[in-house]
Amino acid sequence: MKRLIALVMLSLSLHAFAQDQSKEKPMTLRGVLLEQLKTTHNVEDWFVPANIAVQGLTPEQVNWKSKPDMHSIGELTYHILFWDKQSLAKFKGETPEKFSGNNDETFTNFDSKKWDATVRELDAVMTEWEKAVESADDKKLAESASTIAHIGTHNAYHIGQIVSIRKEQGSWDPAKGVK
Repeated sequence: MKRLIALVMLSLSLHAFAQDQSKEKPMTLRGVLLEQLKTTHNVEDWFVPANIAVQGLTPEQVNWKSKPDMHSIGELTYHILFWDKQSLAKFKGETPEKFSGNNDETFTNFDSKKWDATVRELDAVMTEWEKAVESADDKKLAESASTIAHIGTHNAYHIGQIVSIRKEQGSWDPAKGVK
């Protein structure tokens, strides 16, 4: 009987939680996609966004690798920027920059002398993605929803790697969101 009561209480709690969540945020396709893009860009939520993950790093820190075959923070940031730019150009009906098809180049073409410019460009491209989703018509949004959702997932994955590298190298401040 205690188990049944506990299950009923849990069920009611989860139902109330779900209803509270739906009241906070509009659950439209546009709303969900924007939320995904913003939480990987500059809105703190369940995980650290890119702007915080790459904040305050030196060129030496962004080049650091725990092992020779691992990616550096700079390489990961450049990779995110590359694919966000490619996808955005396609979404807008523009021709993306030429790409050989070798994904390794989307990491290795990073230049630490351009770190600050890379960070600024990543912020600008992520902002542009948000504006593009905000202004897209419903048909375009529906056709591109899966791609946009994957961009958010891809960004979150690599941002997690960046934070992990920062923790490993000792450059992460746990007060920024991840202990």
